[in-house]
Amino acid sequence: MTIEQRTAVPTDAQIRALHERHAPTEAAFHLVWTHCRIVCEVAEQLLERHGAGLDVALVRAGSLLHDIGVYRLHDAAGRFDRANYVRHGVLGHALLRESGLPETLGRFCSRHTGVGLTREDVLRQRLPLPVADWTPVTDEEVLVMYADKFHSKTTPPTFVTAASYSAAVRRFGADKVARFAALVERFGEPDLEVLARRRGHPVG
Repeated sequence: MTIEQRTAVPTDAQIRALHERHAPTEAAFHLVWTHCRIVCEVAEQLLERHGAGLDVALVRAGSLLHDIGVYRLHDAAGRFDRANYVRHGVLGHALLRESGLPETLGRFCSRHTGVGLTREDVLRQRLPLPVADWTPVTDEEVLVMYADKFHSKTTPPTFVTAASYSAAVRRFGADKVARFAALVERFGEPDLEVLARRRGHPVG
């Protein structure tokens, strides 16, 4: 990463302001911002044990920004387009680009879905995405993508165990299960009970 990219990493306050500017409703802001903060907390737990050499500030900013594209799935009346949820990553990448933030940060948005969407995934599943590889490349991107798997914006929001996520991702193929297992081996599992008590969200 260049010095210019390092100095371009926004503060938590600047990131929160960006969320507030683009959130269509207070409820949407609360849901997405809370989730992003939790993913940041998960990532920081994992960094403590397996983060040697990773850019901590970049991981924090990427965690807090990764889901900002969800706001663009709401129409003028505040209705949520759940059918196109898979697009929230590329929408977030575009939003950050339009906001003048570097590609280094935008990639956290477009490369965190599932355990990474390949060009073949896009074609085989006929996803409403540009035909390209959307898998994380840098260690920081991989960590944020992995941390995101441990919390879901369901109703109510829920922490997700590694076992639960592995079972859920199986429907997308054995390769996705293997990919997630490799991430568990590399980074370990966060202490979700501690986070659940702090946030008041159940562990599913």
